[in-house]
Amino acid sequence: MGNAGHAQRRTLLTGGLVATAALITGCSSKSDGTATQRTTVAGAAAKTASPSANTRPDSPSAAFARLMEGNRRWVDGKLQHPGQDPSRRKAVAEKQEPYGVILSCIDSRVPPELVFDTGLGDLFVLRTGGQVVAPVVTGSVEYGPLTSGTPLVVVLGHQRCGAVKAAYEAMRDGKELPGTLPSIAHALRPAYRATLKKQTDDPVDAMIRIHAEQTAEDLRANKALAPLIKKGELAVVSAYYSLDTGRVETLTGAPSA
Repeated sequence: MGNAGHAQRRTLLTGGLVATAALITGCSSKSDGTATQRTTVAGAAAKTASPSANTRPDSPSAAFARLMEGNRRWVDGKLQHPGQDPSRRKAVAEKQEPYGVILSCIDSRVPPELVFDTGLGDLFVLRTGGQVVAPVVTGSVEYGPLTSGTPLVVVLGHQRCGAVKAAYEAMRDGKELPGTLPSIAHALRPAYRATLKKQTDDPVDAMIRIHAEQTAEDLRANKALAPLIKKGELAVVSAYYSLDTGRVETLTGAPSA
């Protein structure tokens, strides 16, 4: 990808923490791995504490293991719905300490809290069309790690993403999308350019994966998050969700134990 593409994505990922924090109320005031190994839930869900335990994972690898264990329950149809009762509601009413930030698509079939079988106070969840970013989104991603010590960020792309498909077809055909949808296509242009360089039978699926990887890569380079990653206090993972199976596949950044 050219320098122009990188510069464009760096601009979109400029920190917006101050603006975002001012909009958030009732929030608490109060890691590292960029391995490109592709794993599946079965391999990634290592031994982990009971999901009903209220103790927050204290490292990126522990947070990742708990998240993926929840996804395995989702895949197997053995949901436990941890932390979804009045006692948990009361416990987190005054303070929250989520162990993960999930940046995902608005798609109605991909609700992170269900996909990872989590409960109240477990996740900061951001959802945009095609999980594209802008300064306020970046600020929202930064919020958990910088204010609550959240040790994990997951950029979650998904199978048959309508936003990515629409952007791909618009750029391929030289057509303009209606309304302000062109802003989504503009944010996806670096992934589109990278997809054109690949020989694939399903360019939309390839673009979905590439976009998730690029977004995670840029977040790792974010000047507010990079020091936390270097110290092993934070991991930024790119992943892909299958609508057919419910399984989350890790693309890049899985934290080591």
